Parts: sequence; structure tokens; C-alpha cells
Amino acid sequence: MDNRTHPPTDDIAGCSVALNRWLNEAALPLWWEEGADHVSGGFHELLDLDGRPLPVARRARVQARQVFVYARAAAAGWEGPGHAAAEHGIRYFRSRYRRSDGLFRRLVGADGHTLDDSVTLYDQAFALLAMASLHAINGDISLCDDSQTLFDVMAATMRHEAGGFRETAENVFQSNPHMHLLEAALAWAEAGGGAVWERLADEIVELCLSHFIDREGGFLREYFGPDWTPAPGDAGRIVEPGHQFEWAWLLERWGKRRGFEAAQRVADSLFVAGSYGVDARGIAVDEMDDSLSIRSGRARLWPQTERLKAAMLLRERADGETRIALERHALDAAKALARYLEMPTKGLWRDKLHPNGEFTIEPAPASSFYHIVCAVEALQEQTPQS
Repeated sequence: MDNRTHPPTDDIAGCSVALNRWLNEAALPLWWEEGADHVSGGFHELLDLDGRPLPVARRARVQARQVFVYARAAAAGWEGPGHAAAEHGIRYFRSRYRRSDGLFRRLVGADGHTLDDSVTLYDQAFALLAMASLHAINGDISLCDDSQTLFDVMAATMRHEAGGFRETAENVFQSNPHMHLLEAALAWAEAGGGAVWERLADEIVELCLSHFIDREGGFLREYFGPDWTPAPGDAGRIVEPGHQFEWAWLLERWGKRRGFEAAQRVADSLFVAGSYGVDARGIAVDEMDDSLSIRSGRARLWPQTERLKAAMLLRERADGETRIALERHALDAAKALARYLEMPTKGLWRDKLHPNGEFTIEPAPASSFYHIVCAVEALQEQTPQS
């Protein structure tokens, strides 16, 4: 495979080198030089196939994700302006998205004007993650204060009496925003944020283990009713392979941190469940049902990254045939990811692969960068470097 873009065919270490080179030499520079708005602040949502920004509305979650991307790049030693890029993003995010109550609004126009002043739990989780990631590299105490204020308001306005939090969407009771809230809580705990974040992580894991995961099948559902039992009808049967992998990665981290081996065993079962969503092409698809049968052959980019990072993390404590299988998953996921990164303009990516093998031809979404960075970071952390 061409080392400028692809990982080698059968070597995890080579995959790590090649993908890290693509990230540092192509993607991070492009999304800073063209993907950042150097006039008005913040980041663009989309780059066209030539790498030029498109003036579309900007979601809060994307701004927060791009802060995370460049904070993690700085932490990993990228030679570019990672710290400056993350600071650029957080200034814009705080000034344009933070409401007077401390929550972050959903949508702002390319011109900086508010388009949707409503809030979602999902967006607040990414706001917390962005601030934790930046605090980890600059120690800015105001990020701690803002995050605590944000969480206090969330607790006062979004908590659900049966545990967890309500989402402000058609489907109020979802596992997905809790997943990102757990991710943010772990990031703050690892950054020295204190007991409040440890308690939040514990609470979400307890909710996950007791309600989100099907006790008989060992898989995780997406949508629920007010008592956290599966939602009625088709919604309650939806199982996303990517989220099985993503929760496995989080439960493994939490279980290792808290010395709770039972959570790590659940992480193993979730990874197995997610594997049923890997099709004959070696691609993780978007959706299964609760029989773990594939119901949508479309495959977005992000499930490939979640499979990769979960396999690499679970591999750390595995041995024998299990370790070999996880290494195979990691390698296949890296090869799958590389297909999405094959673009005439290096540093861009495709997002949607269809069952016929064709990608949707569309601008590259900034939202995918967060997933890609996490996957490359997992390869770097768990692969011996020369």
C-alpha cells in the first residue's frame, strides 16, 4: 500500500505509522488552514472536494469536536499550531454558543448569528469534552469553572427522575448522549477535575449496565422509554455496531480505572456484539436489529474508527486466540478506514459507503475528524514506536 495514504496490508505497526503520517502531514494542516475560519473565528462544517470551506450553519457539537481534535494533536506532539488552533476554537465556542444560563446553544450561522437557541444533552457532552481536553494541555482554571457551571445547570434542568438525563429530542431517552457524557466525565477525571466527574462516570456506567445493555443478548440498545426499558416498536430494536464498539472502549477505560473487572467483561461482550455488524467486505455497517442481524448495509466512516480503537484497547489485556482475533479486527478496521481516506485532496475523507461499494460524493464533514483522531491515537498509544 502507498505509505502516503494507506496503511500496509498486514502490519498494525505499519498502519500506525501510515495513518499518523496522514494525520500530521495532511489532515491537521488542511483542517487548520482551510477548515478554520481565520476571519470570524471557529471552524467550518464542511470542506468541498478541493478542500475549500463551504459557508453553512455550524453545529455546537462540531465546534467542540474540533477543539478536541487540536487539543489532542497538541498533546500528542504535533509540530503544527495545535494549541493555538484549540484556543481559537474555544474562544469562538464560548462567545457564540454559550447562553446566559451556562448551557450551549445548538446552531449558529456562518455569519455568527444564532440560528437555534435550543440545547441538547449531546451538545453539552461535547462542550465538556472540549473543555477537558484543552484544560489537560493548558491548565486553564476557567475551563474547570465553566464545566462545573455547565454540569450544575444540566443537573438542574435535564436530569431524569429514573436516573440519567433527558435528551431534548423526539426520542427523549437515549443511550448515545450518555455515552458521550461518560466520555467527557472520564476526560475530566483523567485531567484531575475531581470527584464530581468520577461520580458522574460511575452513575452513567451503572445506568448502562443496568438498563442500556440487554441482559440476555449482551448488546446495547439505542432508544428507551421513561423507565429505561426498551422503547416500543422499531426504535427499541435498533442496535448500532459502532456504538457497541464505542461503549466497549469506554467501559474498558472505566473498568480499568476503577478496578471493576465486571465492566471489562461487559466490554468484551459488547465488542462481540458489534462484530456481528461487520459485513463480508470487512466493513462495520450502520445498523442491526436486536437479533444482531444487519438491517442497513450502508456504512459510515465513524464505526470503522470505533472498531479500531476498541480492538486496540481490549487487545492490551487479551492473550491467546482472543488477542489474535482482536489484532485481526484492528488491522481490518484500519484497512477499512483507509478506504474512506482515499481522496484526490489529501486530508479529506468520504463519509458514507453503500452496499454496492460506492461512496456518496459530497463535501467532507468536519464532524468525522474527532473519530479519526481517536482511532489514530489508539494505534499510536498501543503500538510500539521505533
